Amino acid sequence: MAFSIMSEEDDPYPSWDKTRTPIRIFFKDARNVFKLDELGREIAQIALPAALALAADPVASLVDTAFIGQIGPVELAAVGVAIALFNQVSRIAIFPLVSVTTSFVAEEDTIRSVYNQVEGNDDMETGSYTNDEKKLMIPQNGKGENTHHSNSVDRRFDSGRGENERRYIPSASSALVIGGVLGLIQAIFLISGAKPLLNFMGVKSDSLMMTPALQYLTLRALGAPAVLLSLAMQGVFRGFKDTKTPLYATVAGDATNIILDPIFIFIFHLGVSGAAIAHVMSQYLIALILFWRLMGQVNLLPPSIKHLQFSRFLKNGFLLLMRVVAVTFCVTLAASLAARQGSTSMAAFQVCLQVWLAMSLLADGLAVAGQAILASAFAQNDHNKATAAASRVLQLGLFLGLALAVFLGVGLSFGAKLFTNDVNVLHLIGIGIPFVAVTQPINALAFVFDGINFGASDFAYSAYSMVLVAIISIFCLFILSSTRGFIGIWIALTIYMSLRTIAGFWRVGTGTGPWYFLWC
Repeated sequence: MAFSIMSEEDDPYPSWDKTRTPIRIFFKDARNVFKLDELGREIAQIALPAALALAADPVASLVDTAFIGQIGPVELAAVGVAIALFNQVSRIAIFPLVSVTTSFVAEEDTIRSVYNQVEGNDDMETGSYTNDEKKLMIPQNGKGENTHHSNSVDRRFDSGRGENERRYIPSASSALVIGGVLGLIQAIFLISGAKPLLNFMGVKSDSLMMTPALQYLTLRALGAPAVLLSLAMQGVFRGFKDTKTPLYATVAGDATNIILDPIFIFIFHLGVSGAAIAHVMSQYLIALILFWRLMGQVNLLPPSIKHLQFSRFLKNGFLLLMRVVAVTFCVTLAASLAARQGSTSMAAFQVCLQVWLAMSLLADGLAVAGQAILASAFAQNDHNKATAAASRVLQLGLFLGLALAVFLGVGLSFGAKLFTNDVNVLHLIGIGIPFVAVTQPINALAFVFDGINFGASDFAYSAYSMVLVAIISIFCLFILSSTRGFIGIWIALTIYMSLRTIAGFWRVGTGTGPWYFLWC
């Protein structure tokens, strides 16, 4: 069997001057940042659908906010608290599940493809490789060990050779089981503890916000199993570098939500309960579409329970759980501090926060692309591609953040009245607009750094650094909110996102951990 050696001129990811310091990765081939070469097209094909899918749910929440804002400022503030609480509790389970699933599926699918290619070549040229030699062609880590520590590569990746056969990816099956269980636990937790949780968020029993917030949160919690399952399946598709399928499903679900909102809220006169019911129905539609599509591509029934990788998920998931708890607590605390300042402050904070998150999540599309591409590159020990991909997504993230800053700085000033007509709320929204706009480049880089480090399976650093960032940010939130009020909360959130970006920058820029090869 013959192998052709690719020349340096033919290599789409040529090596760069490795005598330079690792920090130069941020400027590598910057002139080609918008070039649609092989890498540019791969990033675009993953990032654009992923960004649209990620932004679709916050956009649907913005539509909810706009409809509910027409009911009154109290209902707007109440739903704002409920949405913030639901989203933050959800992120505790969703973020580790999706991030770990994407990396694991990308690695396993890459190894499966390489192994099956070797098997196919061996079938055509009998006796070319021994069984040990075939295993050596499976991607290795820096220690010469198989990246998945499998005791039997043959048994684990022997399915899915045929083009029309369904693949067996152990992480996909594990993710669905874990997602379903976590969804049920979350639903029970939110329904049984709705009132105490709202009290923690600053909504007291005698507050006008309590009744609508309790109604919305309790009904919205019924959709938690669908949310967790759909996000787990999105992680699987992202691992396959298929972000179009999640996009189609999300758009179908969110379009349903937007159509049902005015019907349930105004025609059936269900108010905030109608908004919650519409959202729950849309989430179950998304889950059904994704499950139907996944069943056609993956054999979800493992040969036995021992083939599921619960221990691997739990080990790395626990690290990311630490991280997401830190992230969640910061954002939840900010919402709670805004709620304690009254319904006017909370209503304004809700509008600014939803716009802030919706726009920032566009950058998460680049993070998804970076994670999927880097996970495959690291699985193949392809450091040149890992370097090129990391550089490109970081540069694109910076440009995207700058564009969003300009767009929001101009557009939100005119669009605030879409959410409310209350003069006092509009005044506070005007105070928050500069922070929402100026932080977009910082947010974009923070999200992209997350994707890069997850693609390198650098979960431990991501967790520990985020805990440190959260401790500093929580201190800033308490001090600044008490001294500067509404504006102090946004100053603290700006500090929080800046520290996240610095933490991601430090790991790659110093060439430590999985980025050791930048010094070689």
